[in-house]
Amino acid sequence: MALPNNTLQQVQTYQESDLAFLQNLCCGIATANTKFKNFNDLEANLGSSVTFDRPPRYTTAASLIATFQPSTQLVQTLTASQSANTSYAFSAEQFIFNVEEYMEKFGKAAMQELATQVEIDILRNANSSVMNQLTGQLVTDSGPYRFYGDGVTAINSYQQLAQMIANFKNFGSVNTGIKVYLPDIAIPAIVGTGLNQFAQDRNNEIAMSWEVGRFGTPPVEYYQSNLLPVQMAGNVGNNGTVLTLVSVNDPTGANVTSLTFSGATANDTNAIAAGDLLQFQDGVSGQNNLRFLTYIGHTPSAQPVQFRSISQVTATSGGNVTINLNPANALVWAPTANQNLNYPLVAGMQVKALPNHRCGFIVSGNALYVAMPRLPDQPPFPTSSTSDPDTGVSLRMYYGSLFGQNQQGFVNDVIWGSTLVPDYSMRIAFPL
Repeated sequence: MALPNNTLQQVQTYQESDLAFLQNLCCGIATANTKFKNFNDLEANLGSSVTFDRPPRYTTAASLIATFQPSTQLVQTLTASQSANTSYAFSAEQFIFNVEEYMEKFGKAAMQELATQVEIDILRNANSSVMNQLTGQLVTDSGPYRFYGDGVTAINSYQQLAQMIANFKNFGSVNTGIKVYLPDIAIPAIVGTGLNQFAQDRNNEIAMSWEVGRFGTPPVEYYQSNLLPVQMAGNVGNNGTVLTLVSVNDPTGANVTSLTFSGATANDTNAIAAGDLLQFQDGVSGQNNLRFLTYIGHTPSAQPVQFRSISQVTATSGGNVTINLNPANALVWAPTANQNLNYPLVAGMQVKALPNHRCGFIVSGNALYVAMPRLPDQPPFPTSSTSDPDTGVSLRMYYGSLFGQNQQGFVNDVIWGSTLVPDYSMRIAFPL
């Protein structure tokens, strides 16, 4: 007997898979200095910025006769200029039939996406590419002007890490609390070279975790991230062009914040990119080899003079480029408390810029600051403020209904700001 031709309904169920979220390596926020996290609560502080002090500087005279010098309070500014939100909405039917039992996962997905965007922005301090949303301008007073690596040679050994820290400390650093942030894809090669060395205690640890961990005297903390920025350099760096110094904006050497060079391609609109790092070259005929002076003591260090461009530069029809620095990156040979060069800058000195590279960075003295002021409640809408357990970001969440429109919306949002004190940091240039 043949079966009847039944018409049956196929009902699909949406089953939870228990798949975990794909996590990013968020170490920036978790290890940053949050002293000014809620600076809006500080007494008498008004506006979206807070300033904090950097140690003052003096010089020493070789005499018992006092020569009184000016005292200057040095400041760094931290502005909560960034904001972002992740929002989503449902109709009443969608909410009761499809969403209500699944809201926890929607909420967690929104929180992790938003928190990761904050982490990405904070790590942009590594190449000074944070954009102030209030002004539409780059935050030029944040991020390193010194660097390790040439953007071409792989950084893949413990010896290179040790040399990098030695260079960092040679200029002057806080000897406690040195933190290094490395691209996650660089870790396996570094650990692999370490395992070839006779260092039983260290190798037992890194073989188990496959992480660089901490080593050195005093111990340096190493972190890894898959969110570190890439510096897309200008054509001068990518072409290996040698530039020759023509002039500086302050011939007295008291505060050089602008340098003009020759040698770029005529009318090149991308000769130098914002955030490009450059270094004065040794062995130029007739020129002295430039060295930074130690930050305290003002004696020549072993470190070549490096600097960072704060803006994109277009070459003139004659191939000249004028590179601007911010005051924290000023080059000074006048004998003042801010002197950082062992010789004057003179025409004929040469520099080269780094090519495209992925940025790691070093910081000492807990000098990466992050602020995340607590946002107010949104009455009459239910509001909650909490921290993402995976990234440490403080977020606000509120929800409400659009009257008469059969729509219920949910908003996760946050405001934040960050700064990386230039003198206390160094960029690490990894090849792409």
